[in-house]
Order: sequence, then C-alpha cells, then structure tokens
Amino acid sequence: MNEDSKRIGNLFRTKRKDLNITLKEVENTISIRVGYLEAIEEGSIHQSISGIYAIGFMKQYASFLGIDFDSMVREMPNAFKVQQEKHEFDYGIGTLEVRGTLGGGVRWLPSFLWALVSAGILGVAWYLAKYLGVL
Repeated sequence: MNEDSKRIGNLFRTKRKDLNITLKEVENTISIRVGYLEAIEEGSIHQSISGIYAIGFMKQYASFLGIDFDSMVREMPNAFKVQQEKHEFDYGIGTLEVRGTLGGGVRWLPSFLWALVSAGILGVAWYLAKYLGVL
C-alpha cells in the first residue's frame, strides 16, 4: 500500500463524510459491497481484488461522489497502475480441442433415435389408415 493510495482513500472518505453519506447508502446506490468501499477508503483495494476491477470500482465510486477521477489519475498515476497477473490455462487460446460430451462423443445417436421413433409413428399411422380404409 503506497502513500498515493492512502491519499486517494482519504479523499474518498472525506468527500463521503462531507456529503453525510454512509457506506451502506453508497453500497445500495452503486452496488459495490461495503468491504470493497472500505478497502478503497483505506487505500488497500488492490490487495482485495484484481487491479482492473479495483480501478473500475474506484471510478464508479468517484463518479458517485462527484470526484474527477481522470484528474486523480493524472495527479497520482502510481496509485492506479495495474500489475500484470499471470493466468494459467489448461487449454491455450485458440485451441480446437473438443471436450467430451454426454453421449461419449456419439453426437448422431439422439438424432438417429428421434428419426427412428418418427419413422415408427408414421409406419403405425399408415398401417392404421390402411386398416380403417382411409387410404
């Protein structure tokens, strides 16, 4: 947690208190949980969630309080740097590997069964029509 983050958190807290708004009221209005709002005001939001979400939450909170978020970013850019997060994927991006299906890879079986049932119903209907003399 750096000094810029603490200063930004104090700015949010001071502005909210000046407007005489509780954290619960903020949560109800902008749908950001109180825990995240507290982390923003303490300057530790980047430790709670992913950097991009933290910036999004801060931007939304600043907009609600009437704080110019863009000027805040220009004045203290170090507080808004997003650390690169390494993601591990089982499948690479763009892989065409087919994963297993419920039919065990036999995709044609349900269609075949429906076709078979439909043919059976048509056969029974034709036989019944012949028997009753409709045809």
